[in-house]
Amino acid sequence: MDRLRVVFLGPLASFSHQAASESFGKKAADLLPHVSFADAFAAVQSQEADYAVIPCENSTNGSVVQTLDLLADRNDQYKDVKVCGEYYLTVHHCLLVHKGSYPSGWSGYDGQITKLYTHPQAWGQCENVLSKYFKGVERQDVSSTSKGAEIVSKEPTEKSAAIASRFAAEYHGVDVLKENIEDRADNTTRFLILRNVLAERTAKYDLEQPEAPTSQEKPVHEDTHKTLVSFSIDHSLPGALANALLIFKKHGLNLTSINTRPSLKRAWQYIFFVECGRTPSDENKDAVVKALTDLRDVTEYCRDLGTWKDQLGANAL
Repeated sequence: MDRLRVVFLGPLASFSHQAASESFGKKAADLLPHVSFADAFAAVQSQEADYAVIPCENSTNGSVVQTLDLLADRNDQYKDVKVCGEYYLTVHHCLLVHKGSYPSGWSGYDGQITKLYTHPQAWGQCENVLSKYFKGVERQDVSSTSKGAEIVSKEPTEKSAAIASRFAAEYHGVDVLKENIEDRADNTTRFLILRNVLAERTAKYDLEQPEAPTSQEKPVHEDTHKTLVSFSIDHSLPGALANALLIFKKHGLNLTSINTRPSLKRAWQYIFFVECGRTPSDENKDAVVKALTDLRDVTEYCRDLGTWKDQLGANAL
């Protein structure tokens, strides 16, 4: 088989690049940065790419709404894109400065940094260090953590710093002033792996998933699968949401998360995203299909967004 084409949210040296590298690094794959979530989805829909590795939620900061909005697919642009896998990346943030700015490292920091750069998601993951050492310091949002590292690498006279990974520090040639500045040591981002369900290349390819990060906790189950479903309901009908959710229980599907995004069709009307898990068996092999059939009777619309091996269940965080 030809080399796989795997797209991720760029630029190079972003956490998405790191996740794509760890997910597909041992396979014959070209890793291709894309400037936006939408571009990555579009590449998979058009089959210009075989897979996309997209962040969907962080254990500290919650869901990535850009990903949910694209999965909502309100204009039917990505109708053939589905989730086929997931990857959990333990996120360690570092404070990065221009090379040579502080030869003594953190012990020599003089409190002179006046501007910080990072992606908006990272601020909330590092609040303890920021409030203790950088209270009142200007925070500048940038398109990615890697972009922040790039900016700092080109500002030798500016008293600026970036919050990004060691992966980004090595790529952009900047110094790590302070490591592991995230609030929680278990700070983890989950990435979804997407494919086009009509693509013959990936239909024949066995996407053998890498293991998720491990901890001292025991595994939940070694062979669980996850399924993601989206749907909308008639909000004027009492119990409409409850009726939809009960269908998952009826078919033995364990709800693991529920998210919402505005439908953009009517104010205060929502698209619901339900993720559920099951342990595959002869008894429940058709559970998802049957649940979707029943959902169509009680929702305005519903959509199967994919089923994949549960990496968190196989290696509990």
